[in-house]
Amino acid sequence: MRHKHLVLITAMTFAFSSPALAQRGHAGGGPPAGHGPSSTANPGGGSANKGDPMGHTDMSHASPSDVLSHNKAIGSKLQSLTGEDAAAACSGFKNLGQCVAAAHVAKNLNIPGGFDALKAKITGTGSVSLGKAIQSLSPNANAKSEVKKANQQAADDMKETETNSQAS
Repeated sequence: MRHKHLVLITAMTFAFSSPALAQRGHAGGGPPAGHGPSSTANPGGGSANKGDPMGHTDMSHASPSDVLSHNKAIGSKLQSLTGEDAAAACSGFKNLGQCVAAAHVAKNLNIPGGFDALKAKITGTGSVSLGKAIQSLSPNANAKSEVKKANQQAADDMKETETNSQAS
């Protein structure tokens, strides 16, 4: 009887640790379909989505200048928010979403020194988070709620301009 249990346990261990079975339908060990970088859960995208028959590009990990070169609508939106060329406005930011959120904060709170002052705090020497930059430049504002609001505005802008650029 002990021998049967040992064989059964060994067989189960082997079956559940086999790489072929562990992949569960997504070869290569990557995320399941719809959960990777090209998913709509990650708008604004990174590398080209070569399997996309529509030729859409996933730009989630791309630099702001790369995204702006593919999406003129968000560039136009940024120019209206900042009063500057979008590529220049976003230079130094880690990603386009961060730039768009900062542009919204500067406009929403009428930050003294405007977008350039906020950008300097976020991207300059001794850079700080958007929330800390808000606290520094507009101490009476509720930084946490302003960051949340600006991030939502940025996400909406990115989604809207991505949809418009794909329809063209």
